[in-house]
Amino acid sequence: MDLSEEDMYRDLFVQNREEIQIKKEKTAIKNLALIFDAALFISNEKGFSSMSLRDLSAKTGLSMGAMYSYISSKDKLLDMMHQYGRSMVLKVLIESLDGIDDPKKQLETTIQTHLYLSEFMQPWFYFSYMETKNLHKDLHKKAIESELFTEQIFVDIMEKGISKQIFHRVDARLTASLLKAMLQDWYLKRWKYKDRGVKVEEYSDFVIDILSSYLYF
Repeated sequence: MDLSEEDMYRDLFVQNREEIQIKKEKTAIKNLALIFDAALFISNEKGFSSMSLRDLSAKTGLSMGAMYSYISSKDKLLDMMHQYGRSMVLKVLIESLDGIDDPKKQLETTIQTHLYLSEFMQPWFYFSYMETKNLHKDLHKKAIESELFTEQIFVDIMEKGISKQIFHRVDARLTASLLKAMLQDWYLKRWKYKDRGVKVEEYSDFVIDILSSYLYF
């Protein structure tokens, strides 16, 4: 799939056009990228709750006035950051399955896609996992729903394979939860695999081998 940060920030700009005061799309996309990259860097260094908008202003080189042209508060920034990542992950996972009917191929494709996407968006994946606890009640609920939605994709594939007698009859929900934990381990403990010289392709093959030995006849 052809992914670019520019496309992701364009989608974010369109979704929040009414609140973002800058109307020139090219300028808005460029500065949204600056703000998000800086916020992810600072958050993953010392935590989102410890980051101030002045920290963000200093890191981006944007004045406080310019910052407020894009975000009205830290809460709004947190909302937009989660919105940005969730919409991209769901979009890519769903599109990756387009035209694939075989449950085995579907499962392998979603595993590979999730892992490769977590490489492409590693700072966001780490941030999303670590900062979900800081969300307000409504946003926290959305984050949990998004987590369960991606897990449900795996559940649906497994149940389809079971019904076609391609997979063993297993508890699809528990298996999907275990799979999700293995995928999370990759981006939460990236340092561990880097130290061991494990590349994303190797880890993807390993996870697929584990699932296939358990699921496939």
